[in-house]
Amino acid sequence: MGEYYTPASDEHIAREKDRGRDLRGSQWWKNRLGQGRCHYCGLTVPPRQLTMDHVVPLVRGGFTEKGNVVPCCKDCNSAKRDLLPLEWDEHLARIRAG
Repeated sequence: MGEYYTPASDEHIAREKDRGRDLRGSQWWKNRLGQGRCHYCGLTVPPRQLTMDHVVPLVRGGFTEKGNVVPCCKDCNSAKRDLLPLEWDEHLARIRAG
């Protein structure tokens, strides 16, 4: 992580995880899952195999809101970890370059 990284507080993370549990029950999220496609790799998978990923991770100060959560496969979610979008794109570019 960059030298300017400041981790989010435990309270922020706990609050946003609670919001995530609420958002998972929403019709909006169910519709997103129903598309059955990973936001990052485009893989089509059964909706139950998709996870909620925070584009800007909670530990990096992200929030659980519609503009910051996407459905993704477990492999992409595990690989992305706490990377920001630019860092994730750079990671994918390195993989593609071999």
